[in-house]
Amino acid sequence: MTPEEIESAVEAGMPQTVEDLTRLVTIPSVAFPGHAEAPVLEAAALTERLLRSAGLPEVRQIPVEGSYPAVYGEAPAPPGAPTVLLYAHYDVQPAGDTALWRTPPFEPTVVDGAMYGRGAADDKSGVMTHVAALRAFQGRFPVGIKVIVEGQEEYAGERLEDFVEANPELVRADAMVIADCGNPRVGEPALTTSLRGMAAFTVEVRTLAEAVHSGAFGGAAPDALSALMRMLTAMHDDNGDVRVPGLARGVFPGASDSEDEFRATAGVLDGVSLVGTGSLADRLWASYAITVTGLDVPTVTGAINAVQAVARARVTVRIPASGDAKTALNDVTGYLEKVAPWGVKVSFSDFVTGSGFQAGAEGPARGAVERALERAFGRAPRQVGQGGSIPLVATLARRFPAAEILLYGAEDEGAAIHAPNERVDLEELRRIITAEALFLAEYGAGR
Repeated sequence: MTPEEIESAVEAGMPQTVEDLTRLVTIPSVAFPGHAEAPVLEAAALTERLLRSAGLPEVRQIPVEGSYPAVYGEAPAPPGAPTVLLYAHYDVQPAGDTALWRTPPFEPTVVDGAMYGRGAADDKSGVMTHVAALRAFQGRFPVGIKVIVEGQEEYAGERLEDFVEANPELVRADAMVIADCGNPRVGEPALTTSLRGMAAFTVEVRTLAEAVHSGAFGGAAPDALSALMRMLTAMHDDNGDVRVPGLARGVFPGASDSEDEFRATAGVLDGVSLVGTGSLADRLWASYAITVTGLDVPTVTGAINAVQAVARARVTVRIPASGDAKTALNDVTGYLEKVAPWGVKVSFSDFVTGSGFQAGAEGPARGAVERALERAFGRAPRQVGQGGSIPLVATLARRFPAAEILLYGAEDEGAAIHAPNERVDLEELRRIITAEALFLAEYGAGR
């Protein structure tokens, strides 16, 4: 197919693409504990049907131990052509507080050319990118195709990593497309070349056998909450830079948005300064970041006058691609033990780690996808990093060092993934689908 024929096929298929994305987003496929299993399995079944509709001769669900099934599809390569692995995930984050949504999270709604709904961007847009790009070829694919769509990436995604380690031939390919990223802004194409890894844990502080009256004991009895607060704030200096020994600053080779653009995207309030020093690209994509993501303490409503005996916090560490997650975990927990005041009892639990990723030198797949993105968007893509983690990518990079791994997608920094009012811009989705189809055609012709 010519580029013009591919563009026309994608454009003609967009009504069906939007209809299918609507069906996917309607399903509350939250794969977190405590949520119903049936919708997740329903999303797997629909994903299977969609991949069949894309012309793949072999499509099936594959059990993943301790997780929801992955949906797998495959088509053999034409003689002499390379094989491309396409990855996405069909599970989504919980909706959170539905009162903060302007439209119901699982009733996809199109407003001003964007579809709103949980998972519309992350990552059901990735599922539809692959389906719609493959449909453009009507079953005559220019490369070998392998598709794997995961069912529990948002929670405990490392289970697919174990599956890949045990079944490497199932996903072996010359190029691997991870459609779970996006662009800085709508209409500005980008390739993600760096992912931060992550580590997370729960820290608990105990000081007393039980809470005691603050009037009778306050001033001498050690307060677990005060101790924990001192420990947590000790991890950053007055500028907001991480000061845990061993967590060195890094340098990112590309540029990020301006500070004003970042403030607008992040919703930073007027008069509130950003934290940290150095360039935004260095802070966001090449350096460590520590965030307290949860606290177990008495709520303000119903609080009683008591010195607290126990307090807990959930801490997440984002790790540059050059760092090691387990080492960083040890550095942070060791530092918290060191700065703990008053001899309080400190314990750690619920550890999670995931490695980062740094793309290698440019190869034929990278060149083809850059040209495809430039044609689809009308401007050359730029190189960006991503602060989030995709557990599978580091495993693929380690297991298949010769494969080129390409990260892009229809998400953008305004898509509100993991937040209320998540949305995907439908024109952005069309451009990404077009780019993927153009990439497959050029990559197949050039090898």
